[in-house]
Amino acid sequence: MASLDIVTIANEKSGSIDLSSTVFEAPTRPDLFHAEVKRQLAKRRRGTHSSKNRAAVSGGGSKPYRQKGTGRARQGTIRAPQFAGGGVVFGPVPRSYHHALPKKVRKAALRGALSHRVAESDVTVVDSLSVDEYKTREVVKVLDALSLGGGGVLIVIDEPDDKLQRSARNIPGVTVLPVAGLNVYDVLRHRKLLLTKASVAAIESRLGASEVAS
Repeated sequence: MASLDIVTIANEKSGSIDLSSTVFEAPTRPDLFHAEVKRQLAKRRRGTHSSKNRAAVSGGGSKPYRQKGTGRARQGTIRAPQFAGGGVVFGPVPRSYHHALPKKVRKAALRGALSHRVAESDVTVVDSLSVDEYKTREVVKVLDALSLGGGGVLIVIDEPDDKLQRSARNIPGVTVLPVAGLNVYDVLRHRKLLLTKASVAAIESRLGASEVAS
């Protein structure tokens, strides 16, 4: 069972915490990372692209010229794909790119991503984290004190905190997520994780009781 130090926002040690081996010592599965990130990014696609085929293009109701005697190939409409302004062959149509992935696979991927960050010593746990007002500099001050300045930090809190989330959203490379929104893509694209003691418990509650994908 892995153990991490708990520090204050002033980077002073205030205790330690034992991490669940089920959640934070899970196997690292790049194949599951790929499947889950692909699913997440596909779901974000709007799929509103569209084009007109020859049936949807206006005009072209009569033959452009007579069938025989012109020396040219016979044509039935100027809205055929070979004409400028004609319909598009096999063009994009509105669609959803979303595809399903088993929940146990998604959870196994998230466990693996968290475990990878722990194994790389990229996880910092604080006893609590909050700001008293909507001030970006307050969050910057905390990150600098924890040696996490410079971006590439995912802050995970147990419950939504409007002041903290809005104060951090202007900092390049810094994202704040509640445990309910924790996902593989954000864990992997941020080099460092900043967790609160409460968020660790919430993560273990969310992922600890489920089956590990074989």
